[in-house]
Amino acid sequence: MRWVRPGHPEYDETRRLFNAMIDRHPAVIAPCVDPEGVAEALAYARTHGLDVAVRAGGHSVAGMSMNDGGLVIDVRPMKSARVDPEARTATVGAGLTCGEFDRATQEHGLALTGGRVSTTGLAGFTLGGGSGWLERAFGFACDDLVSVDLVTAAGERVTASARENPELFWALHGGGGNFGVATSFTFGLHQLGPKVHAGVLMWPGDAAPELSRGYRDLAAAAPNEESATLIYGIAPAEPFVPPNMVGRMAVYVVYVFAGDVEDGKEHAKAYRELGPVVDLVEDTDYADFQCSLDDPPGKYNYWSADYHDELSDDALNVIIESARNLPGPSSQQLIAHWGGAVSGPAAAATPLLNRSASWVSHPFGLGDTPQGGQEAKAWVKRFRQDISPYATGGVWLNFIGDEGQARIRAAYGDENYNRLAEVKREFDPGNVFRGNQNIRPAVAV
Repeated sequence: MRWVRPGHPEYDETRRLFNAMIDRHPAVIAPCVDPEGVAEALAYARTHGLDVAVRAGGHSVAGMSMNDGGLVIDVRPMKSARVDPEARTATVGAGLTCGEFDRATQEHGLALTGGRVSTTGLAGFTLGGGSGWLERAFGFACDDLVSVDLVTAAGERVTASARENPELFWALHGGGGNFGVATSFTFGLHQLGPKVHAGVLMWPGDAAPELSRGYRDLAAAAPNEESATLIYGIAPAEPFVPPNMVGRMAVYVVYVFAGDVEDGKEHAKAYRELGPVVDLVEDTDYADFQCSLDDPPGKYNYWSADYHDELSDDALNVIIESARNLPGPSSQQLIAHWGGAVSGPAAAATPLLNRSASWVSHPFGLGDTPQGGQEAKAWVKRFRQDISPYATGGVWLNFIGDEGQARIRAAYGDENYNRLAEVKREFDPGNVFRGNQNIRPAVAV
């Protein structure tokens, strides 16, 4: 077993997370290459009374994959990938990123709903539910789980599937890393690609009111294969951006069609008729598209999210006004369109509540400095207050930081939360895995 401690030449790099706002110093980091290493690391933590965190991609905005003074189990060395194109399944190690998974499965024209940022760890992404561009067509990543291998807090190896530990399997469809350290996942896959019709359309910020309403109406009427996400941001100094737009507010539609490229072109016409000044939607390799919009690491991040059953004109006005006051050039305001397979039959088999919501507002506050990060945090919190009259109260936990136990319960509802707490009591009664959106073990009666 290899241990990385303070003073080790790899220590600072190994503890560094995507969000620069998080700067934590664990006592020891355990890069694990297999389940036996995970069990050994957990035994070490028990012996020495150390808090435990589990790190894969390191994209938790609240830094839940790192701690101060504890032990961090780093699963990134577990990067195996075995694709069975005939069975349309993939069995992968917990250290894979979404982008690495896409490269492996796209060799066979197969896909799973992946993260909107390709460097996101597949493990945390899936255990939290797994929301991405393909969700309207295929549902969340967790909906395609076949089985998960874990190491429990006691160091035992267990498999969860529809037949083996079915209640644990249900809990892993969005219950996060509360029940053990996932070491391997098997997914069912969908036919897609390698070519898809996808890309970005762009308008000047002055068009925001009219465009936002047009987008809302088009997206609401779209087929399930179509994903169209509205983003408000600051136009970058890129060759494709008109010089008079650089540094000013812009509005984008990220378009992906999870089906035949010719059908994708046909459905994209409606957005093109809204008159974008930049049109980067084209036939492209899906795996390339998936990593084309990655946010850079090293920013000071603060995010949140809310669900909406509808987007009234008044709600859109709140969103647009917030977007006109973005805290820095990297910040974004995002509206994701749900429906389709998100609210389909698979929804009832997960603990995630409010999957019938039609829209998600998702403010991304990003700063270039610590002070910029605090300004981003204040901007996100102000927006959440302003949008609250138009929100359902539901939330997607992978989209938010540490916002308290009430928000965790809102993600599941009382009935599902209590059921998750019973699973937690069985597999982690001591709440060893609490460095997450924590589900507390049920109290024995």
